[in-house]
Amino acid sequence: MRSRLLLLAACAWCAAAARAQIAECSLGSPGPGADWRIRAQSDVGPDSLRMFLPGFDAAGWVRASVPGTVFGSFVDAGKEKDPNYADNISRVDRSQYDRNFWYRTEFALPPDFAGERIWLRFSGVNRDADVVVNGRYLGTIRGFMQRAAYDVTGLVRKGSPNVLAVLVSVPHSPISNGASPTYGSSAGWDWMPYVPGLNMGITGDVRLSTSGPATIVDPWITTDLPDGSRADVTLRMEVSNHTAARQKALLRGVIRPGDIPFSLDLEIPPQDAKPVRIDYRGFPQLSLRKPALWWPNGYGAQDMYTCELHLVVDGKESDRAVVRFGVRSMAVDTSGGVMTIRVNGRRIFVRGGNWGMSEYMLRARGKDYDTRIRLHRDMNLNLIRNWMGSTTDDEFYSACDRYGMLVWDDFWLDSGGGLPRDIAVFNANAVEKIKRLRNHPCIALWCGMNEGYPAPPLNDWLRADVAAFDGRHYHPNSHSDALSGSGPWYNLDPDEYFMHAAPGHWGGNEGWGMRSEIGTAVAVNLESLRKFIPPDSLWPPNELWDRHFFGPSARYAGPGTYMESITARYGRAVDAADFCRKAQLLNIETLKAMFEGWRDNIWNDATGIVIWMSQSAYPSMVWQTYDYYFDATGAYWGVKKACEPVHIQWNPATNAVKAVNTTLHDLARATAEARIYNLDGREVAGLRRSRRVDVPRDSLRECFVLSFPGVDLARGRSASASSVGVKGEEPAAAVDGDAKTKWESDFGQQQWIAVDLGAARTLNHVRLDFDEPYAKTYKVQLSADGGTWRDVYTTSEGTPGIADIQIAPDTARFVRMFCIEKGTRLRVALWSFEVYDDTHADLSGTHFIVLRLSDENGNLLSENTYWRGREHLRYPGLAALPPAEIQAATRVSGEQGKRVLDVRLSNPASSPPAFAVHLSVVRARTGERVLPVYMDDNYFLLLPGESKRVRIECDEEQIGNDEPKLLIDTFNRGRQ
Repeated sequence: MRSRLLLLAACAWCAAAARAQIAECSLGSPGPGADWRIRAQSDVGPDSLRMFLPGFDAAGWVRASVPGTVFGSFVDAGKEKDPNYADNISRVDRSQYDRNFWYRTEFALPPDFAGERIWLRFSGVNRDADVVVNGRYLGTIRGFMQRAAYDVTGLVRKGSPNVLAVLVSVPHSPISNGASPTYGSSAGWDWMPYVPGLNMGITGDVRLSTSGPATIVDPWITTDLPDGSRADVTLRMEVSNHTAARQKALLRGVIRPGDIPFSLDLEIPPQDAKPVRIDYRGFPQLSLRKPALWWPNGYGAQDMYTCELHLVVDGKESDRAVVRFGVRSMAVDTSGGVMTIRVNGRRIFVRGGNWGMSEYMLRARGKDYDTRIRLHRDMNLNLIRNWMGSTTDDEFYSACDRYGMLVWDDFWLDSGGGLPRDIAVFNANAVEKIKRLRNHPCIALWCGMNEGYPAPPLNDWLRADVAAFDGRHYHPNSHSDALSGSGPWYNLDPDEYFMHAAPGHWGGNEGWGMRSEIGTAVAVNLESLRKFIPPDSLWPPNELWDRHFFGPSARYAGPGTYMESITARYGRAVDAADFCRKAQLLNIETLKAMFEGWRDNIWNDATGIVIWMSQSAYPSMVWQTYDYYFDATGAYWGVKKACEPVHIQWNPATNAVKAVNTTLHDLARATAEARIYNLDGREVAGLRRSRRVDVPRDSLRECFVLSFPGVDLARGRSASASSVGVKGEEPAAAVDGDAKTKWESDFGQQQWIAVDLGAARTLNHVRLDFDEPYAKTYKVQLSADGGTWRDVYTTSEGTPGIADIQIAPDTARFVRMFCIEKGTRLRVALWSFEVYDDTHADLSGTHFIVLRLSDENGNLLSENTYWRGREHLRYPGLAALPPAEIQAATRVSGEQGKRVLDVRLSNPASSPPAFAVHLSVVRARTGERVLPVYMDDNYFLLLPGESKRVRIECDEEQIGNDEPKLLIDTFNRGRQ
């Protein structure tokens, strides 16, 4: 109790001292801090000296956004047409921006700036900047991650205007990697356009602050978890003395929650920095008992701690700092050739997405990051790869901390670019990046280069930098060394993601493993398409579509394959609206299959998948889940469903239904159920399956296998035989689906071949394709255990060729062809051995699979719906579905700055199925879309007689003085 009272008293004293000694203000614009203006250096002319004086007439200069970029400021000022629309950005005269620019502002010191020293601080410029205050050159900032702190105590004036001028230098070509560190994709990539000015500008905060004679530098907190009941905290920092005299100081701190105090007396040499280390060995209270841990999304809570630091010199607070940190352990295991990430000792199955730029003109700020990362959290993702380090804002990392997103953080190198022009500046920026970000618990690993190895000496330097200044895992190459490569970046047959792991390109190991890039084109909804494509260019796809990366400019996304898949599966699109609605179905199919294919092989090689990409930096038609306007496409909903921590899924290649549990808790006595519905909404009852299943934490369990007419139950299953007469003609060749391979016996008289269906299956049809060496007299036998057999068919009139054998519907796990008498003196050979269940021939050509997983009390844990064609990937019946009459009741309420829509939807029993029900929200009076919105589900199926409740949330500011209105679309009905 006494220590708590002392702590409270100390904090009260420090707060009082702070009023006199410590203050801070932003010089950002637009805002109250400063009025920034910009002009090209070559256009300043004779004003180049007068611009450093107060009262300079900058009326001809363009108002600047700080933080921001030069080109972005011209756009904000209305000097350029909307670069998002049509091909406007490609028509900009680059020469007007690809040159150096002066930034200029005047500022007054706030009245509360009473500290001994005044500091001017920069958190980021792109790419270099010369800083001048009141006509005096202070220094040059080199590299876009470099921070700068200038002591301007004797330079700035109180009570009169001060002039701050910053000459920002444009990155030089080649931008990747020659100009690195910078935003490497600013010169254009296959997902964003060339940005005039290459995103040069004052890209981070500019602030004024005050301090006493000494300051705290880069406080760094690490935690060790010897066991689950304790965490040992270590605090490191430097304390700098900015005077010519030795200073005695007192460092006070408190960690919350827990109100854990500590203090340390220091003596700091003149004009020097003293390293400080405080840990649990000297301060036992820093060994936290039963700490609240930080976990990735889906595994636990994202608990965070705060450490407040106060540095006191001569009885006055000289400086203070606040550090947010999470208690957790982080390890990356690459043993066995497959990367596995472990947090707090538990292996984490990675469900991730690649980011390029947060926004192609660096206009993502503050709340934008909360929106983007929350959408990732709601998609059930748990990792973001910061591709080529293209996102630099601290708000990104703070949002990842809040929402449980692990960060795979790249440095700024691409395989095709060689060495940076100035490797010393590059390395200095790498150290700065590590120091700036290392307190964030979200960072899982640091990666040296995109799709390659950093050239000497950078690889060794980066490895040493990470080891010295952080200690987390350093990985040199983004798609190799325990990774399974990059790509493909175009959509595949969903079966492919389950069968043999779509092969990665340009490096990496075979198999699923940890895939760092894999993706597809992702078309947007019609409302978004209209925001960036002019009305006269909406259809058919054309050059303007290509400007938004649906064409040759995004060839790796396979736009041609994407269009062909839509046509083959859903019918040829007749206009933009038809294309967009069919595209959402393809988006769902593809993205859901990607994640479910990897999860189908969890820990059997597969440890994670990171899609290319999970968010949109520019209005486009490729590599995204939600679009540039935060509208969630079908890809978003496919990912959200596939990545549920507790999940039930169907393997379209084997028809196996499996339950996945990627949580920290066992799931016991759950019930898995599958129901199959025809297009008219009628259940095909004979195909229903149900089973009790235990799914331990961090595991996958097969529940049952579905049977469909026309599906070979033996395909790819385990086979055995009495003998093998020819090497390479083993029994597996008869069940591999390849008409050119076969099983052939030896010369013995009685021969047999058997197939294990993997589980008890209903069957009524066996198809045998004999070669010239055939069985004349043989039996078809069934068995439950592979040991005791019963005859279901016998013939003495066998011939070469195909024998279609119909039997009464029966149930068995093992099926055997037993040859009693050969047709020749030679061997017995089968080209194929196929088994079918054709008892439900009334199954419609297109039908729905509805899976449910419930706990032992009947509470629904996961529901998953698929559409399937009896002809592979052909769904002609969907277009013929009659309209469904959905009834909706909506209740709107307010919650802490939010509007919440509680929606109850019903499909009458007399109505056909409502397929791909899509909900959206608009403003009632204007009809404008409300974005972003956060909702439970979308693009779902409502069968006849079914009801569903959906919660939709949006910010109050999105509605304003209007009211929200719910819109309902279905694939088989227009909007209502």
